[in-house]
Amino acid sequence: MAIAKADMPADATLADSGDWASAIRQRRKALLQRLGMAAASALIFSPLLGWSLSFAWVIGYFLVQVVDLWIFAPINSGKAERLRGVRAIAGWGVLTMNAAYFGSLSVPLWLIGGPFGGICAAMLLSAGAIYSVINAPRSTSVMLMTASVQFLYLAATPVFMAIHGATPGFVTAAAIAVGVFITYCLSTWQRMNEARLSESAARIEADQKRMDAERIMEGRSAFLAAIGHDLRTPISAILTGAAELERGATDAAARSQAHLITDAGFMMKAMLDDLLDHAKLEAGHMTVDQVDFNLRELLNQTARLWRGPARAKGLKLRVEGAASIPAAVRGDPMRVRQVLNNLISNAMKFTETGSITLRLQAWSEEPGGHAVLIAVDDTGPGMTANQVARLFTPFDQTMAGVSAVHGGTGLGLAISRQLAELMGGRVTVRTRPGAGSSFTLALRLLQGEATQVAPQVLDQESRDAVARALSGRPASPATPAPAAQSLVPAAEPVRAEITAVVQSAEAEPVMEDGEEDEGRPMRVLVVDDHDINRRAIQLILQPLGCDIATAADGMAALKICEHTAFDLIFMDVRMPELDGRETTRRIRAGDGPNAGVPIIAVTADTAPDDIAACTAAGMTYFVPKPITPPMLLGAITHVMTMAQSEDAAEIETAAA
Repeated sequence: MAIAKADMPADATLADSGDWASAIRQRRKALLQRLGMAAASALIFSPLLGWSLSFAWVIGYFLVQVVDLWIFAPINSGKAERLRGVRAIAGWGVLTMNAAYFGSLSVPLWLIGGPFGGICAAMLLSAGAIYSVINAPRSTSVMLMTASVQFLYLAATPVFMAIHGATPGFVTAAAIAVGVFITYCLSTWQRMNEARLSESAARIEADQKRMDAERIMEGRSAFLAAIGHDLRTPISAILTGAAELERGATDAAARSQAHLITDAGFMMKAMLDDLLDHAKLEAGHMTVDQVDFNLRELLNQTARLWRGPARAKGLKLRVEGAASIPAAVRGDPMRVRQVLNNLISNAMKFTETGSITLRLQAWSEEPGGHAVLIAVDDTGPGMTANQVARLFTPFDQTMAGVSAVHGGTGLGLAISRQLAELMGGRVTVRTRPGAGSSFTLALRLLQGEATQVAPQVLDQESRDAVARALSGRPASPATPAPAAQSLVPAAEPVRAEITAVVQSAEAEPVMEDGEEDEGRPMRVLVVDDHDINRRAIQLILQPLGCDIATAADGMAALKICEHTAFDLIFMDVRMPELDGRETTRRIRAGDGPNAGVPIIAVTADTAPDDIAACTAAGMTYFVPKPITPPMLLGAITHVMTMAQSEDAAEIETAAA
């Protein structure tokens, strides 16, 4: 190693190139400070040295700075971390010359000004030495080349004092003082260097920890997304099988057991959704939409949804102040509904007798918005200050044993507060033991455009909230299956909806052009890499008398689509080798018999970007996993209604 160093070229003197370059750039930042110090020194000492000498010295110092800038231009510009060859040698020379030239002013101060000029020289040299120490971070070589010259000039102070007749005592004292000052400067540089190194190490460690944390969060988010996608497959099968068991049940006991399985499936889905929402919020991946919607109708539908479950539990559900609520607003209706369902679900869990009251209040705010307060008051047991302090902590009720009595993950309120903050609002609580609780959602919503009110349906997110509120309590051995019985009021509309869709689909079968297909069953292709999903969809469609074909991957689906015409295709999005979106693109791009057939995406990825990607690929509609009979049959009805409307429009156009 020693031989290698000896054989290195001229730039070998820059062994600490990284720190050396850092010190050079630090000196560049302090250029104006150096020029100002030089000009001020010449001006101050001009009465003593004369204007001519002071002016000439300043001009010379400025020329040295110009040479300094030219020599170190590659480093100051960031193009290089070290100088090479002749330029490297010149770099060492200009560093020494810069310090030497500045300190040279001390010589005429001694020679012309005498002892009093010497005092000025000592002050000038001390300032130069301190400047050199401060502006040579982490580079011993730069510090020594710039400060050592100042130290040499200072070391000459006792000599000049002796020349001007100072006694040996004063000369000795001056020599000791110079030595102490030089030692102080060197120790100060060492401490500053150690502090800089510690700071740099701490910053690197902090950056590494931040990157590790981001990597862990990304990995956890990816894991949760993957496991969430996979868990939806067995949940789909549970819900589908339970629906079929309930449909074919011959007695009340069998129907009660089917109810129990259905409610358990909805609880599993609700908990899974909570976990995934919590993970997205923690990772900062959750977003909110800004769309026009009817707030009054949203609140009305939500109140109607919870009225039946409240009645089944012996509670009164009241609404106050509905007249103050604006109709057309702009915001995220899905997230507003989610927060509201969570708050009502929480009140329903903990209120055994009495009532739950929705107190609504709104007023106009400039510019063009509404302040909205939605309070959910209950007559439950209330909470202590200690309970309130832990109320919005994720998973806290699980640790406190609340979930053992009331069920759930302990995430509902935490998610509600985070969603409210994401929408620019707040969730607060007022309570005291024995006096119930009042949770308030405060939002500011922009003025929206009037939208057509969609017919009321029992949306899946709301039914999940009901299932979580009413089915969360584990069954007691003495009272079997209370969860199933408690959901009868909410489940009946869903069964009625299924029956209506089935009857509609049977009454109006989808036909191709031509009379020869009159009365034939609807041909459906189910594409999914999970056999359990294929079987679940088949189980739902069998009562419709559909002719069902299946494919386990995209390539198999393409082969089937080449020679068989279908009326409808259910396409899983996530599949190995060829995913559902690419399979759809190829079907649409070809000239086969299914190029224009409706394709319904079956996916667990329901973010707006994922849905947009499905639409861009040519998919007609989508069904979120886990699959349930209402969603699947509702999607069929929606797609076929769209197709019939388009056919009717084409006929009218042709007739015109």
